Amino acid sequence: MAAAVLSCCSVLTSRLNNLSLTATSSSPSQSSSISFSSSVSHNPSLFSTGCLSMRPVEWSVRRSSVVCEATPGRKADSAVKRARQAEKRRVYNKAKKSEVRTRMRKVLEALDDLRKKPAAQPEEVLPVEKLIAEAYSVIDKAVKVGTLHRNTGARRKSRLARTKKAVEVHHGWYTPSPSPAAAVAS
Repeated sequence: MAAAVLSCCSVLTSRLNNLSLTATSSSPSQSSSISFSSSVSHNPSLFSTGCLSMRPVEWSVRRSSVVCEATPGRKADSAVKRARQAEKRRVYNKAKKSEVRTRMRKVLEALDDLRKKPAAQPEEVLPVEKLIAEAYSVIDKAVKVGTLHRNTGARRKSRLARTKKAVEVHHGWYTPSPSPAAAVAS
């Protein structure tokens, strides 16, 4: 777009060299009239595309000038297409992120309920594990299509796994083995 404007302005500059401007006024109190005369034929395509516009500007009664400015008439077709594609991607990504948040929330709520249960059994973790598997699948798909960064996906999956492990430790279904560094130190 900028190249088109520059080429239009360079064409116009060469044509303005032959343009003469005369301002006439009968008295200082009356407004002056400005007339354009040119020995060069005007190129109507420059003005029809909305690329250039000419307008007279008056600063005072004795001083007049012409301002030529490049005004964007409309967006280029490629910019319109890019905007359309960006909106489509935004809606798609928003839906994917919402699905990831919903699945994570369901898993975290199920784990929270399991943690608060005083007499919970280890078999009650199985439905939660199915929810975790579904959440992992949704997270991995969001990472694959580029909605989420891979580190974000890994962090969210880790959060679910840590929460599950904390519930298992809380109920005594899992006892972490001591790390090799801790065994050597003691």
